[in-house]
Amino acid sequence: MTNTHKDALFVLIESLSKSEKRQFKLYVGRLGVNTDAKFLALFNLLDKMRSYDEKQILDSGIVKKAQLSNLKAHLYKQILVSLRLNPVNQNIRVQIREQLDFATILYQKGLYKQSLKILDKAKNMAIENEEKNVAYEIVELEKIIETQYITRSIPHRADELAVQAKELSEDNVMTSKLSNLSLQLYSMMLKVGYVRNDEDLQEVRSYFEAQLPNYVLEKLGFREKLWLYKAHLWYSLLTQDFLSSYKYASKWVDMFYEHKEMISLNPVFFLKGNHYLLEALFFVKYASQFRETLERLENQVNSSGFPSNDNITSLAFLYINSNKLNLHFLEGTFEKGLYLVNIVEYGIKKHRSRIDEHHIMLLYYKIACLYFGTGDHKNCIVYLKKIITNKNLKMREDLMCFARVLSLVAHYEAGMDYHLEVQLKSTYKFLLKMNDLHAVQKEMIKFLRSLGEIYPSDLKGEFQKLYNELKKYENHPYEKRAFLYLDILSWLESHLENKPVGQIIREKALAISR
Repeated sequence: MTNTHKDALFVLIESLSKSEKRQFKLYVGRLGVNTDAKFLALFNLLDKMRSYDEKQILDSGIVKKAQLSNLKAHLYKQILVSLRLNPVNQNIRVQIREQLDFATILYQKGLYKQSLKILDKAKNMAIENEEKNVAYEIVELEKIIETQYITRSIPHRADELAVQAKELSEDNVMTSKLSNLSLQLYSMMLKVGYVRNDEDLQEVRSYFEAQLPNYVLEKLGFREKLWLYKAHLWYSLLTQDFLSSYKYASKWVDMFYEHKEMISLNPVFFLKGNHYLLEALFFVKYASQFRETLERLENQVNSSGFPSNDNITSLAFLYINSNKLNLHFLEGTFEKGLYLVNIVEYGIKKHRSRIDEHHIMLLYYKIACLYFGTGDHKNCIVYLKKIITNKNLKMREDLMCFARVLSLVAHYEAGMDYHLEVQLKSTYKFLLKMNDLHAVQKEMIKFLRSLGEIYPSDLKGEFQKLYNELKKYENHPYEKRAFLYLDILSWLESHLENKPVGQIIREKALAISR
């Protein structure tokens, strides 16, 4: 049996809604000859399967093994054609491409005037909606047609097209440079996480300054500004300059609210911008604005004009619920956040094929932290185990590192000391292998290793010593990230003051808001 995630056709059919499946059958049945087509029979069979089974397909007699690959490819193409015709997928970008296709057909038939008329409308639509790549493509086709058929309808037509081509080309080059920089910085963040020392910082800074093109902000269009703010955001996150990340994430999001027509055209960028703005607000512990931003995002997503498709629905689930969990961490309302566990579990099951493994594990980590905050350490351990035993988590090894450290603390709190020594050795080896042993982690492991030698009467004093040691790193440029994953200081304060950790965090949040 083939893994369903590896068979693209099966995953595509599985992703179709009832209305999309009905439309596909209507599309296929538009000609009587297709009613008994093999690809429709294959579609119906795959639609009934719970998991992809090639043996079942071959046993059905629909197709021989030698023909199966071609039939699947044909069915895949027909489904995409059907989806393209669906009004739900007819956004501005698709409409412009469709007009370009029509103009190309008319040009090939020698109907030059009709082709140029459609191209002119499509070009204006593309420029208005910041689709400059396709606008440039349209201008290039207009130039080709003009060289073969002189319309004489517009004076200086050649000069006009040449200027347009030059301007669009310059804009596209700027967009390309900024998007390349943004992508490279994002890749660094996924692979490395935050900078760990002065050497890392200098390397990232030098790369950023060397690759950032010269620009005049007032001359940049929406798309170029978007990539510019993204590049600055990734740079700020890499260097742990969270106030700067808040600044550029705000610019990103404000730009969409100022040009609301861009929200429906670029809903994914809108969602991601809001997510990073919320992340920055979480890092700087600005709880009131965090709540306002999250509510505004949720209202926008639930509004009638917001686009809806499988990808957008999955991203909205991920970003909204992830940040709802973060809000409870900010405010210390762990018990109130427990209702989210079932919502998140259901959402992961529903959207799993469209959410990457790292983000699923990140949700599990947040749930583990939620349980840790309520004092339910056994459930905390259950969710951390999902991360620690995950063999597919290639990116963001820092998540794995802190999951292991939190697991050690949870085992201690749960009184499961018999597991602690084995886990200490395993965690220490893992951190050395990952080359990710930071001062905060070293102090935590050193403390946990010494627990067996500490008399109960001396325990409070040892907690105080550890607190004093870790407090030094709270605002350290390279060590502070440890406190983003787990509020170790609040945990220590809860032991020193004999209060629940949630109460400690709530008191801190109230103090900040005053």
